[in-house]
Amino acid sequence: MTRPPRVSFEFFPPKSLEASFRLWETLGVLAPLGPEFVSVTYGAGGTTRTLTHDAVKTIHANYGVPVAAHLTCVDATRQETLAIAESYAAAGVTQIVALRGDPPKGTGRFTPHPDGFADSIGLIAALAETGKFQLRVGAYPDPHPEAGSMQDCVDYLKRKIDVGASSAITQFFFEAETFFRFRDACAAAGIHAPIIPGILPINSWSGVRKFAQSCGTLIPAWLDEAYDKAIRDGREQLLSTALATELCTDLITGGVEDLHFYTLNAPELTRDVCAALGVMPKVALSEVA
Repeated sequence: MTRPPRVSFEFFPPKSLEASFRLWETLGVLAPLGPEFVSVTYGAGGTTRTLTHDAVKTIHANYGVPVAAHLTCVDATRQETLAIAESYAAAGVTQIVALRGDPPKGTGRFTPHPDGFADSIGLIAALAETGKFQLRVGAYPDPHPEAGSMQDCVDYLKRKIDVGASSAITQFFFEAETFFRFRDACAAAGIHAPIIPGILPINSWSGVRKFAQSCGTLIPAWLDEAYDKAIRDGREQLLSTALATELCTDLITGGVEDLHFYTLNAPELTRDVCAALGVMPKVALSEVA
């Protein structure tokens, strides 16, 4: 029997009191599954910098799970960015997901701060030089919108690993073969660091489809057809659970041992997929809060 995968979960920081309750509810549901780590995102343009900082410290102090803070280059000087990293280290948070980051909405392409990091390579190198962090980075099995090809994404990932990253988490994708092609290309390029598939359970096909188009994730025609029928029949959530479970099972069959779930602070679908994969609660809810 195949052993259940190791799992990790991504959350976004709350922007309101209601959203705060939703995040803590999500943690209450998923933290008992014993994740390897959880991560907390930055908004586009660094818009949730303070919220991310607060959420990371709260999770670290109260939920008994390793937490990785997202850190980007957007709209901040090198000094400001490294000061945020130092504050994480001082709080005992030693995992960082180091990213270039998306530009603020409506501003077009990324433009570095005049006194900031020009790209994720510089950020990763500076963080690695401190010797205080385990650094995870992003990876793109489907070409990033600003990349010319998948090979460009492979080559850039290798640069990030070479300057100090220890593992990568991929953007979400819809077919296991997309990940396997990317994994093979990375191995051929001499990348030996772990590459963790990013899984996005589909709570809303219309929302996920729009997101996929914006970040360059290829959308198979069969997926549109499947959701058209499922939505018409009132079975969208049932289809989402089945598809995410099948994708994860295919990945595990292909040798994957770690899965990273983009939860969107909606835990039910991720919990159900994990249960189908044999990932069950390891502690009582009362022990993680």
